[in-house]
This record gives sequence, C-alpha cells and structure tokens, in this order.
Amino acid sequence: MPGPIFIVASPRSGGLLLKDALAHAKGVVAAEGRLDAAIEGERLTAADATAAIASRLREIAGEARLVDASPRNASRVPFLHAIFPDATFVYVYREPRRAIFDQLGGQTASADEAARAWNASTAMMLEDLEKLPPASWLVTNFRELIEMPTQSIARIARFLGLEWSGGGPPRTSIPFDAPTPEVVAQFDAVDAMTREVAGRARDFFAHPPTRTADVQAAVFRSVSTQSFPEILHTLGATLVVSTYQSGRLILVRAESRTKLNTHFRMFRSPMGIAVGKGRLALGTERQVWQYRNIPAVAQKLEPAGRHDACFLPLKMHVTGDIRVHEIGWAADELWIVNTRFSTLCTLDDESSFVPRWRPPFITQLAAEDRCHLNGMAIAGDRVRWVTALGRTDVAGGWRENKASGGILLDVDSGEIVLSGLSMPHSPRLHEGRFFVLESGKGTLATADLKSGRVETIAELPGFTRGLAFAGPFAFVGLSQVRETNVFGGIPLTQRVADRECGVYVVDLRTGNVVAFLRFEGDVREIFDVQVLQGLRWPELLEIDSPLVATSFTVPDDALSN
Repeated sequence: MPGPIFIVASPRSGGLLLKDALAHAKGVVAAEGRLDAAIEGERLTAADATAAIASRLREIAGEARLVDASPRNASRVPFLHAIFPDATFVYVYREPRRAIFDQLGGQTASADEAARAWNASTAMMLEDLEKLPPASWLVTNFRELIEMPTQSIARIARFLGLEWSGGGPPRTSIPFDAPTPEVVAQFDAVDAMTREVAGRARDFFAHPPTRTADVQAAVFRSVSTQSFPEILHTLGATLVVSTYQSGRLILVRAESRTKLNTHFRMFRSPMGIAVGKGRLALGTERQVWQYRNIPAVAQKLEPAGRHDACFLPLKMHVTGDIRVHEIGWAADELWIVNTRFSTLCTLDDESSFVPRWRPPFITQLAAEDRCHLNGMAIAGDRVRWVTALGRTDVAGGWRENKASGGILLDVDSGEIVLSGLSMPHSPRLHEGRFFVLESGKGTLATADLKSGRVETIAELPGFTRGLAFAGPFAFVGLSQVRETNVFGGIPLTQRVADRECGVYVVDLRTGNVVAFLRFEGDVREIFDVQVLQGLRWPELLEIDSPLVATSFTVPDDALSN
C-alpha cells in the first residue's frame, strides 16, 4: 500500500483545506494530529529518525493511508521521508503577501518578522523537497485550490493514485478580496523581502521536476517540432491559448529560433480570447476579464529588458455561468457568444449581459443551450456570421444530430448560409477567404458562402477548435476529446483513434502541416487560439501580483491638471 500523504505549507496557505478534500478519497484517513503528538522537536532531519521513533510512528499510521497537514511538516520533510520512504509530499504555495496578511489578521505591526519567518520556512521546504525523488512530491497553489477546486484536487488525486469522486472540495473563510490600499502600501516591504524565495517557489509550480512516465500523466508537459519556435520567431509573434478543462491560459513564446516557452496563468475554465489595440479579453466560467498592455510596467519585469508587453487586469465583469464561448471587439465594443442563452450579447454596468441578437429560430431567451451557438466571425467592425451545432429550439436539441447538423448563419439576414457541417467552430474571414473548422471531422476548411460549397484544406489528428492566422499560416487548436455523449458518433472518432491536444500550423499556400505543439498530461482540451502580433515576450499579470498593486493608469489630460 502507498505510504502517508504529507501536506507541507506555510501558515494560511491552504494546507488544511487540501487535507479536508483528500480525506474524502477512498481509503484515506485524516491523521488528526496522531503523528504530530508522538513527535518531539521542530526542525528534524533524517538523523533524528531513530529506530524507536520510526517503529512508533509506523505503528500509529497502521494500515490506512493517512493524510497529514500538520503545520510542523514544513520543517520535518527529511525526517518524515526517512521514516516513510513511500510517503508522498504535496507542497501548497500561496503568495506571501496574502498569506502573511491573513496570518496577522490584517495587521502589519509584525509584518517584517512574519516575512522573515516565511522566507526561512519556504526556503527550507524547497531545499528539502529538491533532495527527494521527483516522483515523491507535487506542487500546487492556494489560488488554484480556491478558484478551480475540482480540477485541482482531481489532478492531485491522480498523482497520488487516489479514487476521488469530487467530494469535499475546499471551502474557505480566508478572505480573497484585496486588502485596503493603506495595508497594501505597508506590505511593499514584505514583497521586497520575499521576492527571491517567492520566485523560486513559483518556478517550482511552473516547472515541476522530471518524473517517470506514469507520474507525468498528471502534470503539464509540451513537446513541439523545431519548426514551431522558428515560425513564431520569424513572425515576431506570441500565441495565446485557452485550455478550459485544465484551467490554463498559455502564452506560447519563442525563446529563440530553436526553443519554445510555454508560460501559463490559471483561470477557472478559460474559453474565448479577444486581442487587439493593446487589449486582451478572456471569457471564463463566470466572468469576462479585460486586460490592457502597459509597456511601462513591462520595463519593471525581470529579467530587465526581456519583456516587450505587460497586460494588466483593468476590468472584471461577472456574467454568471452563461457558457461564454468566442468573444471579440466589433466597433470598439466587446461582443460575446452566450452559448447557454443562444444569443450574442454585450456588457453594460447594470446587467449580467445585454442580449443583442439571436438566431431567428430561437423563440425565447432561455438558459437551455438550444442550438449551441459557439463561434463568430467579425468583419468590418461588425459580427457578420455565427456558427451553431444545430437549428434547434429545444433544450440541448443540437445533440441529436451533432455529426452533421451544424450551420453557419448570416447575422444581418438571419439566413443559414452553410448547413450539413460537423460541429463547426471558429468561423473566420481572412484575406478575402472564409474559413471554418469542422470539429467533428477534425478539419480546417474553406467555404464559398454564395454556393455553399465547403472544401477541406487539412485533416488533423484532433477535435479542431480555435483558429488564428499570421502571415501564410493558420494556427489550429486540437483537443483529444473522449467518446462521450457529447463527442461520440462523430466522424473524427472513427477516423483517428489516438487524438492529440495542441496547436498545429498549416501553411495555407499548400495545405500542409509545417509545425505542431503538442500538450500532454492534464491538458486535453483547447478552446481558443489567438495571435499577439508584434509581441515576442509578453507577460500577463494575475490580479494579486504586487505590480498590479503599484501600477496605475490615468487619462493623459489628468497629468496636466
């Protein structure tokens, strides 16, 4: 039987929340302090693991698989590993500013002391974990546990080999709202004191150690052809990829002509991405986020001079779970495909969303996903065409004929201009040609909207969804998809047995695949792919980044008043 599970974390970083969730897995029992009560001392190493204490602790552990989240575990990693060589350690990281703020109850009198303690404890944990076999430890973070509990706990459970059915996700009373500006200002010193150690901890999460094949299946990995970074480098561009199932927004950057960099940020079910005019917007499970590129902030990032853009969050609109799919700016207004309500919508300051258009055959606004409206093509600052998986007006009606019931509608007239499509997504007008992905076939196609003729350009080894263009290339997102009620019975599953997840590059001049980036591990489904033209090394900051707290934008005329 596998050994105990030891959760290590700094105070107020979510260790107890994770323990409560894992205790719901089959065969797992919470230690409830039993091991802690039998151990004396704080900092313990392998030399302290005497035969007597080892025998005592193994007897207490018994046959059950214990999960233990004692705060003292952080200073006892080598000791516990020596006694339980088959134990697994899960390190929970939380940004120090927030952890210390909560630990001190919002007071700052002892902030310096708490920051020094955080540095010492975290540096010790990182050094101890690095010395363990890679397959015996895993890193997660507080924000992921809180914002995406199901995906995060499922990933950890797979790593631990647990049968976890989704019970007992984290529930927390820890405040997640930003502290007051006064408190933020007092914590600038804390950021400076913890910056180096916090950077090391973030690197642990972003770049986990090399693991055996069975362990790697539970983490993020990517492989690519050598031509992929060469193409991005030549174009001087970065890809933005949303992977809603794994909760990642990935910036795909060319570190050089031969080396690719995948840099991710965590969101809850990221879906549609909009880019343009120094802006970026992202639709998630319940919100639409809007970011603005602030070049001056990019100059503050490390390493100095590397970043050519920095996107800061400026707006967050709560839509509720409307199943946001594609989004985009038209006439400087952000339009959203609201799949749950079968409508195109925009946002205002008074409503969850503002319905602006729906297919003529949809008879009422209802949260029933009647036709699975999913994609839109913007041309001339207007939304011109939309895709749907069926011409149906009942809840989930599109599922009955998903293999060939897909349609393209003209928004101006409401007419169906293409029909018989297999789960169409990502309609685009590019250099005078109309493109669409037939996801159910795994193809990239072009269409003549007058004759209704659809011509396949390339057949790809995955569920095609997410399409962007740069130069002569089309960047196509691929998802693995399993044969479930949603994806079963489509041509793709009959054509390709081992489907891939990633981004394929198709040369539109020849129809040939010239490069690919394949994702492995816990990334299995992609929704959107967009290109940041002219940006080689952008950054996108999370809401709790210290730079967000100390960076400000004001109107140009305000500086002269």
